Amino acid sequence: MTAPPIEDLLRELAPQVLGTLIRRHGCFEECEDAVQEALLAATVQWPAEGVPDNPRGWLVTVASRRLIDQIRSEHARRERETATATAETVPEDVPDTDDTLVLLFLCCHPTLTPASQTALTLRAVGGLTTAEIARAFLVPEATMAARISRAKQRIKAAGSSFGLPEGPEREERLRVVLHVLYLVFNEGYTASSGSELHRADLAHEAIRLTRMVHAQLPDDGEVAGLLALMLLTHARRTARTTAAGDLVPLDEQDRTRWDREMIDEGLELVKASLAGPALGPYQLQAAIAATHAAAATAAETDWRQVHALYLILGRIAPNPMVTLNRAIALAEVEGPAAGLDLLSTLDGDERMAGHHRLLSVRAHLLEKTGDAAGAYEHYRRAAKATASIAEQRYLESRAGRLRT
Repeated sequence: MTAPPIEDLLRELAPQVLGTLIRRHGCFEECEDAVQEALLAATVQWPAEGVPDNPRGWLVTVASRRLIDQIRSEHARRERETATATAETVPEDVPDTDDTLVLLFLCCHPTLTPASQTALTLRAVGGLTTAEIARAFLVPEATMAARISRAKQRIKAAGSSFGLPEGPEREERLRVVLHVLYLVFNEGYTASSGSELHRADLAHEAIRLTRMVHAQLPDDGEVAGLLALMLLTHARRTARTTAAGDLVPLDEQDRTRWDREMIDEGLELVKASLAGPALGPYQLQAAIAATHAAAATAAETDWRQVHALYLILGRIAPNPMVTLNRAIALAEVEGPAAGLDLLSTLDGDERMAGHHRLLSVRAHLLEKTGDAAGAYEHYRRAAKATASIAEQRYLESRAGRLRT
């Protein structure tokens, strides 16, 4: 087995092994350290000696031994050593249960901030190193390490048991898990800052983790909707930029470059998710993405359907970004003036004050009405308001074209 498959296998098994250790021993931080040592041992031994018949069991055994050695060596923690004495004989049989979903719920504990939930999820479940997470969110590694450490301590202080919550709490926590995965994907699909438009590693990781959740909750419509939304959106990735890295808007993309296999999978998921009894925001967003994916050309887009779906989404989960996107669809259906009228309802929203998306959409619609001067001014303001260099270049080019 070559190195990349071993790396993929270890990334898949890491949260399962960590979940098993936490279920047995508690102590999140110590268990994670032990798992990291086991993973390191595997990367050294498996390429040379071959992957064991039961790789998950091998990792659990090695990690358990590392944890027991660690507990024995810590003289200040004699009580914990006594409490775990029964675990000192490493079991030969490793249960087949996959605790990845439980671990995701734990990482998205309600006592944590969204930033901490995201960082801890990528670290404990995604298998990314602290340095990789720090680079993704453009903070120093020491800052990210401190954030992750504080998150673990807060979970420990909250006295959370390692298990899936029941009833309404389980549903509420699942929504937090999905939101964290959604945030990770969005940052990967359109990086909020930096020279690259997307971070493919983050987008791939979000899709991988969402697949895990879907595998364990196949009948949940919102889980299927979120996975469909990611696939249908990520399918456009290669067509979103030129060879030089410049942004290509949706209506100008070469749709033959979209990933057809990913789109087909996404469309099937949308169909299955919409057949359920309830309708949630991820299912609706996936349905919107499916409408775009179904159009062979931009001109064939069913904008009336897109607008109708945004209307429903605005009733279920109102927020200014939904209104902004509905304004784009409304402009396609009723003309740019109607879109501008709807955009004006966002002017008093503090969350949107100076937001580059609002400025750029207004510029686009002003350009469509023939107001070149107004469009130029808003494109320039939008370019200054975004930290993404790719978006800056695109917005400046639109402004430059109007000035010429």
